[in-house]
Amino acid sequence: MIGMGAMIGAGIFVLTGLAAEIAGPAAILVFALNGVVTAFTGLSYAELAASIPKSGGGYAFVREVFADLPSYLMGWMLWFAYMIAGALYALGFAPNFLELLHVYGIVPPPEAVGAISLPVVDAALPATFLLAFLAVLGLVSLNAVSTAASGSLETVFTIVKVSILVVFVAFGATAPMFSTAEFQPLFPAEGGALAILPAMGLTFIAFEGYDLITTVTEEVENPRENIPKAIFVSLAATVVVYLAVVTVAVGTLGAQGLAEAGEAGIAQAATSFMPTGLPIIQNGGAIIVFGAVFSTLTALNAVVIASSRVAFSMGREGQLLPSFGQIHHRYGTPFVAIVASAVVMLGSVVLPTQSAGNMSSLFFLLSFIVVNGSVIKLRRERPDMNRPYEMPFYPAPPVIGIVLNLVLTLVLVEFLVRTDPLALALSAAWIGLGVVTYFGLNRLRTEPDAAEGTAAGDEQVPLEDD
Repeated sequence: MIGMGAMIGAGIFVLTGLAAEIAGPAAILVFALNGVVTAFTGLSYAELAASIPKSGGGYAFVREVFADLPSYLMGWMLWFAYMIAGALYALGFAPNFLELLHVYGIVPPPEAVGAISLPVVDAALPATFLLAFLAVLGLVSLNAVSTAASGSLETVFTIVKVSILVVFVAFGATAPMFSTAEFQPLFPAEGGALAILPAMGLTFIAFEGYDLITTVTEEVENPRENIPKAIFVSLAATVVVYLAVVTVAVGTLGAQGLAEAGEAGIAQAATSFMPTGLPIIQNGGAIIVFGAVFSTLTALNAVVIASSRVAFSMGREGQLLPSFGQIHHRYGTPFVAIVASAVVMLGSVVLPTQSAGNMSSLFFLLSFIVVNGSVIKLRRERPDMNRPYEMPFYPAPPVIGIVLNLVLTLVLVEFLVRTDPLALALSAAWIGLGVVTYFGLNRLRTEPDAAEGTAAGDEQVPLEDD
């Protein structure tokens, strides 16, 4: 459920409008092709998860195979990708929550909701920023004090939102306003078929869930068998749901309408064709808007879990401060890792939604290249290793995975240079900070060793004199 929780819903609700803005009706191809790209890397994840049943996701695998610095950078990138994904989902939650309140007439349309004055300080902040901040704060607090509660919450959220999306597809596909004419022309006038490439890079984050599954491997029963199954099932279910929802959204609201609605695109599509005058809920569109709120919260909760588990694994491996790798004596959670992840996540909600999506996708793409390389390296160095699951047609899947992820990375970087230099600069800054932190921590570890060696040497001098 944790993988499906991250993949199904939030990406649809938050990123569909942004994808339509770049690729037009071809947004449906964007998600389909991203599913194909992720399938190759998914095979690598399944084999590695079955062979190395450790929590930490791709970081745990790379740590097993590569040297200290490459594995550290892998963990550093993956940790950041999840934290920024958390900010993205929080930023997607805010406008959808306002839309839900608007459906019931509590507030004006989201775009008309102004800033909210803070009672303590003489300042006013945008409502969407405050809602995103509170969503992160609430789920981080929940995860910090109870792993069991957060896991149960994830299961409930996922079941509810998948049910809601099924309702969305059923009503939308049979709505009179659904028209195949909305898919003509399929590609935008500006960019043509190549426009789907940057859109694929932006929305790639929507399929990161299979790494997320492996971040909690040690909390899963019989992980060598169940983790590969979970990866394949969640990937297949996600692709089917995405294609159905995007088809209905484009067919009813049109690519232009989706693009203008942005993060609230699916919610606005639903309000356009869902029935009204229903008992209790009054407006059928409210169900879908409610689903959007649920979905973004589910994904946010999932990446809070994942980011903290990556940091926890790095701390346990001695690649971050030891406190990151410790379990809280009272709550039984990786408390320090969760709090540290929360700091970056809370600070990132000031970013534009598209920048958050771009950065997170970029780091996931880079991470997946390394994971595919890990499979090849592990096969060469340990051919006799116990592999409960072996991918078919090796080495084609990991090689194809590397090539496809690399192509998308280059396309995304080129897109960021032209349209989002802020995201590119922050990404480079995070890598730079990681390198500085790595050598700083190594120096901290080396100095006590040197001091102990010096002390030991001092004690030996008198012995020699004797």
